Amino acid sequence: MTALEHNDSHEGAPPAARRGLTASEAAERLRAEGPNALPELERRTALRIVIEVLREPMFALLLGAGVLYLLIGSRGEALVLFGFACFSVAIAIIQEGRSERVLEALRDLTSPRALIIRDGEQVRIPGREVVRGDLLVLAEGDRVPADAMLISGDDVQADESLLTGESVPVRKRPSHAAPSPDAAPGGDDQPLVFSGTLIVTGGGLAVVTATGVRSEIGKIGHSVTRITPEPPRLQVQTRRFVTGFAIVGLSLSVIAALLYGLLRGAWLQGLLAGIALAMSMLPEEFPLVLTVFMVMGAWRLSRSRVLTRRPAAIETLGAATVLCTDKTGTLTRNVMSVAWLERDAQCAAALDRPGAAGTLDPRLADLLQTAVLASRPEAIDPMDRALVRLAGDAGRAVSGAQLVRGYPWQPELPALVQVWRGADGALLAAAKGAPEAIGTLCRLDPAALQAMRVRVEDLAQRGLRVLAVASARLTTAKPPQQVLDLPLEPEGLIGFIDPLREGIPQAVRECRSAGIRVVMITGDHPETARAIARQAGIEHEKVTTGTELAGLEEQALRERIAAVSVFARITPQQKLRIVSALKALGEVVAMTGDGVNDAPALRSAHIGIAMGQRGTDVAREASSLVLLDDDFNSIVRAVRLGRRIYDNLVKAIGYILAIHMPIAALALLPIAMDRPLVLTPMLIAILELIIDPLCSVVLEAEPDERNVMTRPPRDPDTGLLSRPLLVRGFLQGALAIAAVCGVFLYATLRGLPPEVVRSMGFVTLVCANYALIFANRSFSASPLVGLTRRNPSLWISVAAAAGALAAAFTIPAVHAFLRLGPLQAGQFLLCAAAALVLLAGLEAVKLVSFRSAVTL
Repeated sequence: MTALEHNDSHEGAPPAARRGLTASEAAERLRAEGPNALPELERRTALRIVIEVLREPMFALLLGAGVLYLLIGSRGEALVLFGFACFSVAIAIIQEGRSERVLEALRDLTSPRALIIRDGEQVRIPGREVVRGDLLVLAEGDRVPADAMLISGDDVQADESLLTGESVPVRKRPSHAAPSPDAAPGGDDQPLVFSGTLIVTGGGLAVVTATGVRSEIGKIGHSVTRITPEPPRLQVQTRRFVTGFAIVGLSLSVIAALLYGLLRGAWLQGLLAGIALAMSMLPEEFPLVLTVFMVMGAWRLSRSRVLTRRPAAIETLGAATVLCTDKTGTLTRNVMSVAWLERDAQCAAALDRPGAAGTLDPRLADLLQTAVLASRPEAIDPMDRALVRLAGDAGRAVSGAQLVRGYPWQPELPALVQVWRGADGALLAAAKGAPEAIGTLCRLDPAALQAMRVRVEDLAQRGLRVLAVASARLTTAKPPQQVLDLPLEPEGLIGFIDPLREGIPQAVRECRSAGIRVVMITGDHPETARAIARQAGIEHEKVTTGTELAGLEEQALRERIAAVSVFARITPQQKLRIVSALKALGEVVAMTGDGVNDAPALRSAHIGIAMGQRGTDVAREASSLVLLDDDFNSIVRAVRLGRRIYDNLVKAIGYILAIHMPIAALALLPIAMDRPLVLTPMLIAILELIIDPLCSVVLEAEPDERNVMTRPPRDPDTGLLSRPLLVRGFLQGALAIAAVCGVFLYATLRGLPPEVVRSMGFVTLVCANYALIFANRSFSASPLVGLTRRNPSLWISVAAAAGALAAAFTIPAVHAFLRLGPLQAGQFLLCAAAALVLLAGLEAVKLVSFRSAVTL
């Protein structure tokens, strides 16, 4: 079911049944239940997987081997191979089903959220769960989730360029009349807002009129669902590598089958030998590993409160060299409280004790009430909430006043101004914002501006965020059209405190030890930014402001950015300049953002990180990752986890390369020596049952390397299938060939029966397989140290393999069916000793040559 169809399926459902999970609820569900968080896979998804498996070469080889066994009269072997083929389909459905459920849960979390009113309550749900008749609450920065009729609103403008191609926002006018059937996007003063468009100013209420394929964007998007997206770079690299391996393997298998038939005259046995060789050389685990690691990586990140919108971000996390972060809500708690009120030098108060609000000087109480009047009626901003809360405690809550006009916040004039009509009919304008903006609105002379700056810097050095407040009583019947025409007079300053989040200094130190430079970009006063940077442990000796940034040429900007880690009074547009300059310096940039205007910087950064709680839909859509808790600590945990995921992916790829080499050698060597086959298709299928979970489950669950956050970032230009990795894998495989073929040659030269030779070769391969696993568990630690690394799935796998070997050699019917001969204790010890020698050789190679060759 597509997202467009999903919307329509809810229409007519009762409101209680239609109510969706909030982001935090869905995240907790995913965190607690993991891949089982959603219902079972749909039947058509299972059918798609079956079709994909039927097209896999390994499935065809298993079926081919089964048919050949039927032709030579070995029904038992044929039935088992057919069973393995069916089992591979079942395993693929289960693994793909888990992946689909994880992806579905992540899609639910990353879906644009819609704020609606149902049963008289505001509920935030995924946008795709909105149904016709819902009442939408729209605000600036929201992505409209469905076509809707605007029934109330104030200064609503929408960017409909997604539908019309026109970049100029269009004005919306509320209406209660039925919409015209010919209504289309574009043009001012329409009451309809359309799905996918962006509210750029204002806000209001709208009734949903169409969803899914019935919406304007749905009519366009219905055809887009048939387009296959371009596969990720890692997937393309992997498929190319597997295809090359498959061509070589199949070519050799054809040659081997021909030689076997021509030299021995046994064509059916020759075909079995060719199939066995093809099965041994086909690294079909690569696509499985890539899918499992990316999906499970996204799931692990979600458990750390980080959602993955683009899988490539998991790969890029390990290469990040610069982390650009906002201050408010990311480094700090975003729980503002009023810490200082100042009317003038003689009238000021610190609110640092309980009950201080009840003893305020009347003039400070007036200042507080003016600041509340300059706040949004429904307080959402943390500072607005702090003001409203304090005004209530001081008994100065606003009542009986009617909002007449609001002048929105503007990047070039960061202040909010609102005009109210009091009970006596008089108009009162109230303003609050950045001190320099209020100074401009009040037309302060240079001396007064300088005096204000001195006081602001003094408060900012204490770590306070400072806003200035102004007011004016209007004598006109209507407020002026332009905010600069208001006769505002300054009333005073208000200082807010937003404490640093717990663990921030440690997280910054961890980034520094990992070679990641932390850059703080904020719209706050320079001294406030410096104080917070000092508390967080960020380099703060030099601070660059947005005004200074605007006057720098590109080359000078790059030189400044290379030496400065704190930027203050920065506009969203300047964030893009900072990101571009860092990229020009060769940095791999991660950037946080939450606003509509942050989207270009988020899109431009190598890793865009949007805020999940306070971020806008457009910011989340432009990002690669979404922080559910808006916490800087979560970013650092994501970097650590991203490095771990990439580490384990490299280990799995190296292991797959290495293990297929001794299997292929043991399949080819008997043919070259004119000896009976050691590895039959049956035994290779059993080996694959061991290899698949080892590379896709066991290695994926490996814990962090000891130096995961003390080594520099990896080179982003180094691909996953790098030359050091290939050399490492082939060398490990060569050592495994020496161990396995050494045992085979020893048993052959001793003149042991073919069944015993087969048994020794198979047991040595199984033991060598685990030697490779233990060697690849860590890039630096020895296997003895690795024994203490927690990974229950590894020991479950070891126990299962040991139990299977015990059954194969203690139950006569089993080893007769597998055509294995009985082994003496000394022969078992020889196989195990060969694996131990292999492990020692692998460790020697790792310590001498390759500890730093595969640096992630």
